[in-house]
Amino acid sequence: MRRSTPLACGAAAVLALAGCGGGSTRVSSTGSASTASSSTGASSTEPTETATTQTTTTHVVVRHAPKPPPPPAYPQLLPIAAASHPTPFVPVVTWKGAPVAWISRSPSGVTMMAFKQPDMQLHLHSGTVDAGTAGWRYGPQIAGLEMKRLVAAFNGGFRLNVGAGGFESFGRVAVALSDGLGSIVTYSDGRTDIGSWHHEVPAPGRTVTSVRQNLPLLIDHGSPASSLGCLTCWGATLGGVSDPARSALGIQGNGHLVWVGAEHATVGDIASALLSAGVVRAVELDINPEWVAGYLYGHRGGAGPVAPVAVIPGQNGIPGQYLVPWSRDFFTVTAS
Repeated sequence: MRRSTPLACGAAAVLALAGCGGGSTRVSSTGSASTASSSTGASSTEPTETATTQTTTTHVVVRHAPKPPPPPAYPQLLPIAAASHPTPFVPVVTWKGAPVAWISRSPSGVTMMAFKQPDMQLHLHSGTVDAGTAGWRYGPQIAGLEMKRLVAAFNGGFRLNVGAGGFESFGRVAVALSDGLGSIVTYSDGRTDIGSWHHEVPAPGRTVTSVRQNLPLLIDHGSPASSLGCLTCWGATLGGVSDPARSALGIQGNGHLVWVGAEHATVGDIASALLSAGVVRAVELDINPEWVAGYLYGHRGGAGPVAPVAVIPGQNGIPGQYLVPWSRDFFTVTAS
């Protein structure tokens, strides 16, 4: 179980070119100058330091600034990803020269990552246990073409055997979907929406590729659930504490996805962080320190293995936990 929103960069070179022109100038042997025109109306510069009249031609060389290099063919991670101090949303990943992901850390310790749709796409992965290794489009580790455009990864929902909701991917069902539960729905065009199953999602006429449910909606219509004060309504915590590690996924009014996570947070802390980021609907994800984890990935100049960067200060787990087979379901975010 788990729980815990918004987000880049480019440069342009501009060159202003100035032309030159005007009338001619006649310079006398005394060094004085006077303006003159030829009989044809063309201007010239006439040095008169000797008895011989000469015409001097000035060549203006315009040097154009070199064209900027094309943006990298991989998502580019910015240095702010490693910062742990409280910060407002700042760009953290660029793609094709523009910001597509942002990160923020609240004073209460909640990390928020925002991802721009449709430039960023969400993928639901099965785990070796939930929902099993074989037969899923996205299995228990990040691999293949997904690796080349990998931006982020974070935990999924509660264990599938606790009755918190269903799991479906590309027509295959691990646990049946339940009416009214908070649902993270990805469509065939790569866009993801969040809402109450059969009430807000799926959208009519659109093809669904994956659905992950987890409890009722934490936020709906821009307001928190009325049951925020019910500790047991939002998962069993280690030792019965109210502020274990928590995480959640929400969607803003503009369609950006926002993941939040923290090592110590109440349900109210997570809801407040989501609302501060402009989230209008959200689902709580897994809780407790063993399961809550979020990563951004550096691409080392497009060569070699990706470099994971943990985004929650002090989070448990190893940085490569989603790069090798992992027991629980999780999500990846890739550049489209």
